[in-house]
Amino acid sequence: MDHIKSNLSQRILLFTILLISVLSNPVSAQEMNEMWGKQSNKTRLASKESESVKLFRDGNYGLFLHWGLYSHLEGKWNGKTYYGIGEWIMHPSMAGIPVDDYMASAANFNPVNFDAEKIVKLACDAGMKYIILTAKHHEGFAMFHSEADSFNIVDATPFDRDPLLELSRECQRQGIGLGFYYSQSQDWTAPGAIKGPKTDKNGNEVSFDDYFYRKCLPQVTELCTKYGPISLIWFDTPGNISMDQVLELYNTVKKYQPDALISGRIGHNMGDYRTLGDMEIPSANAEGLWEACDVINDTWGYNWFDKNWKTPKEVVTNLLSTVARGGTYLLNVGPAGDGSMPREAVYSLEKAGEWIKRYPQVVYGSGASPWGKALPWGDAVVADSSLYLLVFDMPVDNTLYLHGLKNRVESMNLLNGDMATPVTWENNGDWLKVNVPAAAQGDDYVNVIKVELDGNEAKADTALFLSPNSPVKYGVEFATASDSHPGYHNWKEKFGEWKHAHFINKWGENGKSTWEVEVMEPGYYQVELEYSGEKRVVWRVTLDNDADSSFIQNQQGALPAYMFKPIGWIYLPAGRQSLSVSLVEGNRDITALRSIRLSPVK
Repeated sequence: MDHIKSNLSQRILLFTILLISVLSNPVSAQEMNEMWGKQSNKTRLASKESESVKLFRDGNYGLFLHWGLYSHLEGKWNGKTYYGIGEWIMHPSMAGIPVDDYMASAANFNPVNFDAEKIVKLACDAGMKYIILTAKHHEGFAMFHSEADSFNIVDATPFDRDPLLELSRECQRQGIGLGFYYSQSQDWTAPGAIKGPKTDKNGNEVSFDDYFYRKCLPQVTELCTKYGPISLIWFDTPGNISMDQVLELYNTVKKYQPDALISGRIGHNMGDYRTLGDMEIPSANAEGLWEACDVINDTWGYNWFDKNWKTPKEVVTNLLSTVARGGTYLLNVGPAGDGSMPREAVYSLEKAGEWIKRYPQVVYGSGASPWGKALPWGDAVVADSSLYLLVFDMPVDNTLYLHGLKNRVESMNLLNGDMATPVTWENNGDWLKVNVPAAAQGDDYVNVIKVELDGNEAKADTALFLSPNSPVKYGVEFATASDSHPGYHNWKEKFGEWKHAHFINKWGENGKSTWEVEVMEPGYYQVELEYSGEKRVVWRVTLDNDADSSFIQNQQGALPAYMFKPIGWIYLPAGRQSLSVSLVEGNRDITALRSIRLSPVK
């Protein structure tokens, strides 16, 4: 410890220069930009020779595997199902399984269908560039052969194999990166750890230091020395871990795996990249190295009842939406207790992988959209001097509208694998009208249009705009709040299923939320508001605070959960307009506005 403390100032200075500071709690894209945007270029420059940085930044897609002792319980204990994330079933908030009983259940864990070769091949076929396995989750069971603690898959189960060793060999053989997840502070079965027993097996009181130096640090050392090259280390829930201990963990990893990237959840705002909140994809571009970690169904660890799988198109669009915001997409699958991958997850990953193999240029090494946010019908990414329009929902008239592209367009082509069909376009001031040939559309998931620009970096006006043939939704994070309170929160609708939202509440008498939008064609738009509250509320939507004819006002019901409610039609002239929403009647403190949706009336 003394040698760490003596160099603390020097190390902190080094981290400031080389690393991106990371918060362990979920933050919004706007907050991320404010906190870390200025450091991102330094980090990219300092780390430009790191293969792990290249893998993370340019690969843009990884497989997360939440697999552990909890997997063979499948969300059940003593015949009762506990609905929520499977890896938390032991916790008092779920089944509350006693430590001894939970540890004894390892005798029945025998994942004979685990096949590292198949799992790595699946990741490769899916287009993923690395795999992260939960080496030890909060319940303390190690999914590798640990000499530091016998509560592991080799010593405590009949399986008698080291899955991480097999996975490491296959990742090296098939040429993708390997990382591991490690819960560094929570360990519900280890004496002294956060939420763990307060005494050891002899009844002696123990401290967090006892756990940290007896189990945590030795196991991290094992993971860094026994399994070949490691690309990423995904620490989680730092809790009250001290700065000194974070430094020990960090330096231990870098000592043995100097190229490995360390997640920001290591604690104390340290780490090489940052992780957003669970199941969160930001609405606005964010700077630096960051990832969105998502699940292919509703839970992380395997549960028998969770069959709400993401479709191949959802996988593709979530991946592209993350890349378009400037991030990396880490998608989780929970293998079953026998070690097999759920068939439905395999189906979605393989089908999504087939699409990615046809359009690798929009995933690997591509950059964030110059518009800084989603577009009415999809999104956009850039690569070299090309702009790629990603059409998630093609308008019925096969026409796309873009506002504010500052580059001259040299050519456009609708891609269909290796085939390219020319696309025509028309310039109308700051607007671009793209005429997509209907006969050439052939992709079930996302249509890709390659736009060759004038050789300069793609740039666009980031103003909000309305498409005359597509509905658009804008959150309050893109609005200006006055005499009202903008905020951000996250919550769980089911145990462990996180939701995230920007909102505006605490409305003053003159409180309002105002969006500045560009309108191409004058016309009527259906207005819907997404909000939460209680009983009934009255909303007013005003155009430029103009005469009575330029507003709509209506009463609707309100519930604690966010939902869309129609307010009415409003006529919008062409050009830039200010559209304001205010609360006329209702609980001004708790009524929370989340977004506005505008649909052209045709």
